[in-house]
Parts: sequence; structure tokens; C-alpha cells
Amino acid sequence: MMAWPCSWCPVLFVTSYLAILSTPINAGVSDNFKTVDHGHISIPEGLPRLQDTDSVLSETGRHPSIPVTAKFKDPNLHPEHYPYYFTHHPEEAAICRQDDDCLHKDALDKRACWGYEVGCYRQNLTAYPHCFKHNPGWARSIEAQQDIFWNQTDFGYLKNMREGHTQLCIPKTQAAKYFSGLFTTNAFLPSPNLVFNLTQLHPHSTYQRYKALDSGYVSGDCSMNHDILEQYSQHKGDLQSWVKELGNISEISTGTREKLQSQCDVVLDKPTFLMKLDAGVNMYHHFCDFVNLYLSQVYNQSYSSDIYIIMWDTSGMFYGDFFSETWQAFSDHPIIPLRDMAGKTVCLQDGVFSTLPRMPRGFFYNMPMVPDCSGSSFMHAFSQHVVHRLGIIQQGPVRDKLRITFLDRNSSFRNVINQKELIDELKKNTGYDVKVVVYNLKELTFVQQLKITHNSDIFISMHGAGLTHLLFLPDWAVIFELSNCEDERCYLDLARLRGVHYTTWQKQHLLQKHNEAPHPSLGTPHAKFCDYSFNKEEFVRLVDEAAQHVRSHPKFIPKNIHDEL
Repeated sequence: MMAWPCSWCPVLFVTSYLAILSTPINAGVSDNFKTVDHGHISIPEGLPRLQDTDSVLSETGRHPSIPVTAKFKDPNLHPEHYPYYFTHHPEEAAICRQDDDCLHKDALDKRACWGYEVGCYRQNLTAYPHCFKHNPGWARSIEAQQDIFWNQTDFGYLKNMREGHTQLCIPKTQAAKYFSGLFTTNAFLPSPNLVFNLTQLHPHSTYQRYKALDSGYVSGDCSMNHDILEQYSQHKGDLQSWVKELGNISEISTGTREKLQSQCDVVLDKPTFLMKLDAGVNMYHHFCDFVNLYLSQVYNQSYSSDIYIIMWDTSGMFYGDFFSETWQAFSDHPIIPLRDMAGKTVCLQDGVFSTLPRMPRGFFYNMPMVPDCSGSSFMHAFSQHVVHRLGIIQQGPVRDKLRITFLDRNSSFRNVINQKELIDELKKNTGYDVKVVVYNLKELTFVQQLKITHNSDIFISMHGAGLTHLLFLPDWAVIFELSNCEDERCYLDLARLRGVHYTTWQKQHLLQKHNEAPHPSLGTPHAKFCDYSFNKEEFVRLVDEAAQHVRSHPKFIPKNIHDEL
């Protein structure tokens, strides 16, 4: 993918990748670390260490600083994520240890880390990107190439965010230290630290969805460093940065704090994420929104779903969201369009300017990627998080059957003319369970679509945003982009991010274009604006090749019927 020079992204800490509206996160981690060896993993002194809770247990097995009646509040994470959660939240680990009803005691002593934490090194990680070929143009060795990929696309991205920040908005009071880009779960301030005066917002009079509020209509409990902000002002794209919005923040003076508080028509007393959303009708673009929301949460290791999400929308236009069920993986509350609070003064006690979907060097749009490497643990974790929170269960692999899903686009272009012939040929193989699906909300809810995708061993589709479903395939699956329509990198790179095997049609003389139409901008025929037919023998050969990959994957372990019972 094309990349911009390293520069501005959101909010009030400025980093070479990201600026986050916050003081350094208060996770109990000192800025001055000493690495202490604790067996198989090096954990910095100051970073939460699970055995610290053991060393202070009383003879009754209780932690002296935690009430006997304390109960573990389950954050509802994917089972594989609890060891990381307990590493970052030792107090929760202590509560779980002494709570007989805690179901995650097996995760207490694993001391896992993602790699962006201070003192967590490559040898501590359970997974790392794989590079299957050395590309000398990118790196001096294949190991260096892996490191580049990890820093571009994985938890190394967060590590660089943490190490490269510059404070942009300095809190004026101790109470305002959480004037916040990325919130801490235990800080809900009694006074407003972000105030939006929306009395002059008239959404029905504008088509401008991402209009910045005028100076004086947004106030914060911190002192903005406009000199630093100006250094990043070249990136003012609506979905690239929060530069315009942050530039108009005025300070809340001591004398006006109580007055402002008394004027609040709406007080949002839960952590609140502010987001500018990409196209909600396109899965590829909209999932850049969800990935960046998850990125913001992981940055501060806060996964509560008891949060508000404000969609920065100042227009009167309808926002179509075909994937709205996905918000349930992040929030228990309905999304709040900013325009719905027009005419009111809105006070946020803990506000978060989330990272944005089209940031320069962003996640995953505009992301540079070293070639010939695959497997971002971050994207794998995102997939697990969404699948778990939406209650999607893996029912396979199935013994003696490979589950093949063929996505029928059923659209104006890129339909498969001889689709029935191809499917009939596949069904001759008794080892294949072939399903043809149409993914639209008239046929299936989005969660129902994800259930099918997650339970597919091979997923086949023409080029299009529906291929974004590959994010939720099982690890052993193959994504088969039947034709990439001359857009070679888009879903190949997304598959490499997710870490699933990708294949596509290679023998162009064995396909045929039909119903060619001119490109709407270029006025000439284009590979994306036509239908296709494919040679059935070559199609079956490619599916059989994909099947071999699936069956040879180390995680492809078919379940016995007795296991299911």
C-alpha cells in the first residue's frame, strides 16, 4: 500500500504515528525501568508482575489490600487474552485469585505480553510475523525484514507510539490529568474536562459531516501547545487527523470551571470515544474504524464496554451503517451522532479522541507493508476480540469435510457468469461441503454473515469489499480472491495482516470478461466494471490446492463427534 511520510495522526500526545489526547497513561508503570528476570520472561521493574500478588498474600490466601468481599468483574475477553490482561492489571489478578467464582485462574501465572510493553522482548512473545522470502530491497536479512513488518503492522506499531510521543496539551490541575485521549478505567472525574457548546450547531443546514467547531465552542481542562500542533498542520484531511478540531480548543480557566459545569445540558459520565467514521456501507473502509477503536483501547489496556461512542457528524445527512452490529463488540450503548446533541452544552468527564481510519501510516488504510511477510498478532487479536464479543462459535474443523463458502456478489459488476457450473464441479468432490451465500442485510444479519465466514475453511469471492470477511476466518483458512481485477495488493495485503493464506487466479487466458462497461471516471473499460467466467478445470485445481494448504495447517485439527457431544 502507498504510504505518506511519517507525520501527524490524532490527538493530544504527538508521536510519529499518533497523537493522543492524554497525559502518560497511569497504568502503574514507571518511566524509569529496570529489567528483572523472572524465569522465561523478562518483566521490567514497575510493570505489573503477577507473582507480586503472591508474595503479599496472607496466610488465608487473601491479598491484604483487597477486601475479602471483592468480586472479580469479568471484562469479557477472548480466553487467550486473559494472561495479557492480568499482566497489565495485577489488582484484578489478585481479586481473581481470591475469588472462588473467578473462571480464569488458569491465566493468572502466564505473565504474557504483547511486545509493546517496556521489558517485553521478542523472545518473550508467543507469536511473531513470518517472512517466507528475503527481500534485499527492504532489509539486510530476513530477520530484519520480520522486525520491520512487526513495527509496521503489529504491536510494534503501539510500541513506537508509546516511545515517540510529545505532550501536546498539558493538564492544568491534578484532577484534569485524565483529560484524556485514552482513558483509565478507574478515573471518572467529578468535573467536566471537555465541554462542547453545540448551541450554534445547525446540522440540517450543512452537508459537511466533519465540520470543526469554531474557537470558543469547545473547551478543555488543559493548556494547548499550539506551536507543536502547528508542526503537524499539513495533515488536515478529515479522516487523517484531529488537527482542526484540536486547534480550536480553548482552556477552561479556574474561574469558569464551576460556571461551565452548571451549564451542562448533557453530562457523559462514562469514558467517551469521539470518532470520525469512514464509509459505513463499505466493509473494508468501515472496519478501519473498528480496528482503530480497538487500537485505542489496547493502547491503554482498557476493554470496558460500558463506554459511550460519539460519531463526529455535524451534517444533516443520513449515515448508512451496514455493519452496525459490530459496535456491540465495543459498547453496551447506542452510538451517539454529535448532531443529535445540537443546541446543547455537552460535558465529557473522560473524553477520547480515537485514532482515525485514514491516518498517514495508519491502521490499516495507508499502511506501508514490507513484502513477503505475514501474520500481525494485533490483527489476530482484533479478530478474536470481535468474534468473542459477538458470540460467534467455531464449530470445526469438521472431520472428512472442508467447508467452502462461495460469496455471490449479486451486484452490478464482477458477477461470475458461469457460477453454477463452477459450484456443480466442486460439489462432485465428496470431501467438500460447498455453500453459496449472498451477504446482504435482506438475506442475513451481519452477525449471521460472520458466523458463516468464521466457520469456513475456504472462502471464495470476486474482488470487492466483501473479502474483508477474511479478517474473521479461522487461522487455517484460505482466502481465494477469484480475480483481483488488477488491484493486486488490496486483499493480498489484508490477508497478510490477518495471517491467513491468500490465493488468486493467475492464468489470465483461462478467464473471460463479459458485459464490459467504462470506468465512471476514466471513461474506458476497466477490470472492475465487467463480469467474468472462469475455466472450471483451473478453478477446481486452485480450490484443491487451497484444500491441501488447509489440511496441512498445524491448527487444522478436526473435531471428533464425541468431543462435540
